Amino acid sequence: MAFDNIKLEKGLYSTSKGFTASLEELDPSENYIGTDYEGLDAYQRQLKRFDIKVSGAGSDTISKFFKTTDSAALFPEYISRAVQQGLEEEDILPKIIATTTNIDALDYRAIESVPTEEDKELQLVGEGEPIPETNIKTKEKLTKLKKRGRMLVASYEAIKFQKLDLFTVTLKQIGAYIARTQFKDAIDVLVESIGSISGTGSAVNYADLVKLWDALSPYNTTTLIATPSALADMLSITEFKDSYAGQTFHGTGKMITPFGAEVLKMSGEEGKGVVALDKNAALEKVQAGGILTEYDKLIDRQLERCAITTITGFSTIFSDAAKILEY
Repeated sequence: MAFDNIKLEKGLYSTSKGFTASLEELDPSENYIGTDYEGLDAYQRQLKRFDIKVSGAGSDTISKFFKTTDSAALFPEYISRAVQQGLEEEDILPKIIATTTNIDALDYRAIESVPTEEDKELQLVGEGEPIPETNIKTKEKLTKLKKRGRMLVASYEAIKFQKLDLFTVTLKQIGAYIARTQFKDAIDVLVESIGSISGTGSAVNYADLVKLWDALSPYNTTTLIATPSALADMLSITEFKDSYAGQTFHGTGKMITPFGAEVLKMSGEEGKGVVALDKNAALEKVQAGGILTEYDKLIDRQLERCAITTITGFSTIFSDAAKILEY
């Protein structure tokens, strides 16, 4: 097969497209339609080429990657994919993000629109009359990007006989850490940019949540994000304790709200506060590439120390598409 003759080298990682995309150009997946390799991408075909099993009871040891110079070039991509898998399994950002923008620079200026109450309604336009305008402009400040990650430290001699499926568990946890931190970064940006309303008492109550829901109009309340203390108050609200809601919460851990909104927890946050938002209009995620792995060190030094990082930032799109209830 064609993929058996591809020379694997570090240069495939240094392109802006990334390793797999560069490999796909040399070995397009479309050439394998109707064969036993259909459904595999170029990287997965290389795993087949070197008979490397990364998961399951029969998974190989880490040393299998370093049997040849070519197979060693696959190791950084294995690490990136394992971390990405952990990030995706833990990631709840899609529940609050309207869009994701990929950039190839460290400077990014988002756009914004600040509509008035009149702008939110399409007015009747008479013959010959001007059509109302919606103004969109770039923001004055650049979107702040943050580099998050972990340093993976291990000697090759210490881990070379470890099974890859066990090592994947460790890498997935790094991805989970990144996902949780990015969610907190997104909430911090959101809270800094949105308006607030005050609660009527010392605890979250149903009337305040209705007030919060109404304040978000004409946007839809798709998501509620609560601190642990506020979430405990919400679980005690009578309207949240009907039989169906109780069965759903005990069976799945998911709360049913009168507004049909999904409830998320702001872990690690103190005090009481609830953010309501329309996930289709509130936030933009900006990222410079995906999971970045120091491929040179992984290939040449067989691990030792390797940084696994992501570069992301967040920007509000419509600041009035989210409101916070404060106490």
